Amino acid sequence: MNNLPLVSIITPVYNGEKYIEETINSVLFQTYKNWELIIINNASTDSSLNIIHKFVKLDNRIKVLNLENNSGGPADPRNIGIKNANGKYLAFLD
Repeated sequence: MNNLPLVSIITPVYNGEKYIEETINSVLFQTYKNWELIIINNASTDSSLNIIHKFVKLDNRIKVLNLENNSGGPADPRNIGIKNANGKYLAFLD
């Protein structure tokens, strides 16, 4: 895997408890394995963060950044994800 470039996957989430597990699994089931998934929780008020933390414990390629105040849209969380990305390539998964 060291010869393959790292892909940083940026996923903003706000109250996405219905879809976040499916979203994370879609990354986990990819055949390309040299990735990091950066999930930016945009101050969700549902159980999104609890679901995300279950996956963070299972796979160290998954990282979560938690915003205390909602930014009003996905642009700021995406930019925060980009600033924290380590990959050669960026992919956005909303």
